[in-house]
Amino acid sequence: MPTLELDATTIRYEVTGEGPPILMLAPGGLRASRIETWGNAPWNPIDALSDRYQIVAMDQRNTGTSFGPIAATDGWDTYAADQLALMDHLGIERFAVCGMCIGGAFILRLVTTVPERVTAAVAMQPIGQDGNAEEFRAIFDDWRASIGGEHPEAGDDDWEGCFANLFGSERRFWSVDDDVIGSITTPLLVLRGNDVYHPSSASEHLAATAPRATLVERWKDADDQPAARAAVDRFLADHT
Repeated sequence: MPTLELDATTIRYEVTGEGPPILMLAPGGLRASRIETWGNAPWNPIDALSDRYQIVAMDQRNTGTSFGPIAATDGWDTYAADQLALMDHLGIERFAVCGMCIGGAFILRLVTTVPERVTAAVAMQPIGQDGNAEEFRAIFDDWRASIGGEHPEAGDDDWEGCFANLFGSERRFWSVDDDVIGSITTPLLVLRGNDVYHPSSASEHLAATAPRATLVERWKDADDQPAARAAVDRFLADHT
């Protein structure tokens, strides 16, 4: 599988299919946002869409296969820079994005940083803040424990700075300020979450506040998947 070298960072990725490009941002949080994790999702968009689209899937840094140094300045912009560097490397200027879980936060950073490059976005059960700060602190600490031995360059200040930049704020979606959601002009399709890490309130707020957003309320159960997949197909056909 190919890799992109960015100074001290290595990003593993794969490209499948032909057609309008879609960047895939996998679920799994900081520890497991990598290509293989899509196989555990209720619906795997790589399998479902690669017959009609050029699918660009990637492992985020420090998820087991991709690697990047840890620094106190790391944050959502660090990940966005990796994602955009990959698309630049592939010569893709404009693209749609599909992200699940932490991929929703990545999407929001991209559509507010480079709105001219993102044609549309599908956010599947995006993470959001709703009385779950302790759970996200635990996830971060678990991620640190799992990879800390690979990062002798990082001290406590680096890890804590990284945490503060990612999950230390009161922002609803962490990756962007709350007041910018209403100004997002990128078409969004939001598949609602329903658990402590992906609260329904976050999906509903995003769909209600972003002016070009649409909410799909049910999509995980087998009975709901045909209609949900058809909604995704229509959305992408209209906006890519």
